[in-house]
Amino acid sequence: MNRISFSRLSLLSVLSLLLLAACSAPAPQVASTPGNSAGMGMGMGMASGMMERHRAQVPAPYAGLSSPVKADAESLTRGAAVFTANCATCHGDGGMGDGPAGVSLNPVPAAVAHTSQMMGDDYLFWRISEGGVPFTTAMPVWKEALTEQQRWDVINYVRALGRGDVKPGQAVGGAAYDPQAEAAQRAEVLAQSVAKGQITQAQADNFTIVHAALEDHMAASPHDSGSGNPAERQAAVLAELVQDGAITQAQADMFSKTHDLLHAAGLIE
Repeated sequence: MNRISFSRLSLLSVLSLLLLAACSAPAPQVASTPGNSAGMGMGMGMASGMMERHRAQVPAPYAGLSSPVKADAESLTRGAAVFTANCATCHGDGGMGDGPAGVSLNPVPAAVAHTSQMMGDDYLFWRISEGGVPFTTAMPVWKEALTEQQRWDVINYVRALGRGDVKPGQAVGGAAYDPQAEAAQRAEVLAQSVAKGQITQAQADNFTIVHAALEDHMAASPHDSGSGNPAERQAAVLAELVQDGAITQAQADMFSKTHDLLHAAGLIE
């Protein structure tokens, strides 16, 4: 079974979460098993690490920061240069966690183009600035190597990659974010989770419905990044959807429960 990098959300939420498990001295390679990607043989230790990062509180002086750099053409051009020079080797040209230097890392590099959509400005800036130090992953500390503007530029760029606003460069290889492929993979993960008794069919169906609403919300508000960790951002967006009448509170609660079950099993990031 493959992990899903949750569609923009949770997205968080979801799938390789953490941008920031990336490049530097390689850690032991995660062994793959038949039918699974290298990331799926991780076990509960890896899953608990994902949950820790998913719910980590943004420390001072990063908490509450919002980007002072508009995501205009100039910023995206600068961000593309920074990403290609420093990030693509692990995260891949398309930011989907499949760069050549990332295959031996544990945890594997996150699909940052996707997961960044549901991470607050302050959370992303913190994770990039401090690298993997807070969670003992291999991602380098970038606050000494990159200026503040460069870090905000690269945040703008990876989010643009995930929205399909820019095309990936052609430097080291790697896939671009593909909504249709992700939807198919998500459906497969949900179906197999139901078959294994990890979730019910009702939970899977509700998850699909609410996830679609989350996607629509993100598409309508692409620059509403807010602040906070992935769990906080997910809760905030769900609350907005309930308030707007797009989903019910019961649907939001079931989605959150299902998401936590899949996350704890290491099936989403």
